[in-house]
Amino acid sequence: MSFGVALSVRSNLGTTPISCIPYVLSFKFPLSLGTITILFNTLLIIIQILILRSKFPKIQLLQIIVNFIFGYFIDFSLYLTINIIPTSYVMQWFICFISCIIIALGVFFEVNSHAIVLPGEGVSLAIHSVTHTDFGKLKTYFDTTNVILGVIMSLIFFGTFKGVGLGTIFAGVVVGCIVRFYRKLFLLLTNKHQ
Repeated sequence: MSFGVALSVRSNLGTTPISCIPYVLSFKFPLSLGTITILFNTLLIIIQILILRSKFPKIQLLQIIVNFIFGYFIDFSLYLTINIIPTSYVMQWFICFISCIIIALGVFFEVNSHAIVLPGEGVSLAIHSVTHTDFGKLKTYFDTTNVILGVIMSLIFFGTFKGVGLGTIFAGVVVGCIVRFYRKLFLLLTNKHQ
């Protein structure tokens, strides 16, 4: 997933909804996107604990370790992709779409593993366990909130859209569709082998 985030950055169309707040903040503060992602995700872990209180599964504290690994690999992936410089609008969209495919695959494996999740999904799961609202709807609300906050921060800090763009909206819509495609494909393949 971190490689997908890096590609979304390289597309110059705006990054994914879950990464847009850290990405906007990375333009404002002298910290890497990976470091700001670690700080942001730590806040999301704290929010999960506040929502769930004593019902917070202790195993989910491992999100802290996963969070550091994810942040490190975002920076490492940005280093690996430093020479990806789209020279046309079509190339930007191609890179954006590839990033969505990679991120969706990561989300598919993450959610279907029923193990440790990244803090962004963890917040949606925490709210789901308290309210019993559909997880898909909560994830959409959560992503939409991230985009709105990213836009507000961008306008406050820079007076323009910086780090949030059409690629952010595209990823917000398309990643979920691709995850559903992976789920159907997985079910089709596993049913064939039974």
